[in-house]
Amino acid sequence: MLLTNRHPSSTGNEETMEHHRVLSPSGWLRSFVFHYHASVNPRIKLNSAKPSRRHVFVALSLWIASLSPAAAPAAQAAQQSGQTGFAVSKIADGDYAHFGQVQLTDAANAGDIANLGIIVGRDAVAVIDTGGSVEVGRHLFAAVRAITPRPVRYVINTHEHPDHVFGNAAFGPDVTFVGHHNLPTELAKRGAYYLRAFQPILGSNAIAEVRIIPPSLLVQNETILDLGGRRLRLTAWSPAAHTDCDLTVLDEATGVLFAGDLLFLRHVPVLDGSVTGWLSVIPRLAQLPARIAVPGHGPSAALWPAALEDERRYLTVLSDDTRRLIAAGVPMAQAIPRIAQSERDRWKLFDDYNPRNATAAFSELEWE
Repeated sequence: MLLTNRHPSSTGNEETMEHHRVLSPSGWLRSFVFHYHASVNPRIKLNSAKPSRRHVFVALSLWIASLSPAAAPAAQAAQQSGQTGFAVSKIADGDYAHFGQVQLTDAANAGDIANLGIIVGRDAVAVIDTGGSVEVGRHLFAAVRAITPRPVRYVINTHEHPDHVFGNAAFGPDVTFVGHHNLPTELAKRGAYYLRAFQPILGSNAIAEVRIIPPSLLVQNETILDLGGRRLRLTAWSPAAHTDCDLTVLDEATGVLFAGDLLFLRHVPVLDGSVTGWLSVIPRLAQLPARIAVPGHGPSAALWPAALEDERRYLTVLSDDTRRLIAAGVPMAQAIPRIAQSERDRWKLFDDYNPRNATAAFSELEWE
């Protein structure tokens, strides 16, 4: 998600730790759900209340059976690094996620606004995205080390936006960077601009550490990475959707999907690609054989494919409102404040991003 237009009225403190609204408040499975808050403990430590895999899967099966398709699971256990509130939640056996804050990037949060993933195999580890600063990347690397001594073999970037790639330099020269086949081109086009744009936001010292690192392993359509007894299915999506280089990662062993910014929960979707392309990708995305998805932004994991429904509705409203106003001959400047306003109360950061989404949609659709 691209973050360069901070809204002056945004405080960045709005209910960042709420469940996505699809989560159920009932059932004993809630005893396995741990949300995290900032503390002063400087070490990352595994929560001692870790349920067995068998009990979690049995409970989850019973829970899902009793709920509507919109229900969603939360993480089973959590680890927390205190000084920055950097927490890592266990989603399934070997799958972990850090849920970034639902805020705009600023110096206080150090760009810790995107969701990041860790997948542990028998032989090695893969990291999915690295956060919005090298500081965040270092916390992610420390989280990996708190979980396992196995080497990080792959850093997988789901797209080019700074909140997902600025932490890459925290990972050593022995890792292989992986991305969509369009990612090197996008980083080459935008990397220097990102560094300039975020220097006043993050500060000179933070930007001085950032390195724009293109992937050396490119995904054309689908690629399988094997971490040792754990196959990861990487899918490069087209046409342009959230961006022109969207990549997802499916852990075939657990059915956990790291969806990158092709999935937003509670955080309003951000359009930097094509609204028509994104809507065309969603039905194919929904066919992935996942059971749980980690969004690129949003405070929790959710059941798959029900997790897509809010995003699909928003993008449909964005598209339909734009087409209606174009057909009525409403000029862009007058149309923008009217597009998708029915969605306003459903999303965090709506006023920060909906105007730009509406502008992008109008620019795309007026030439249909």
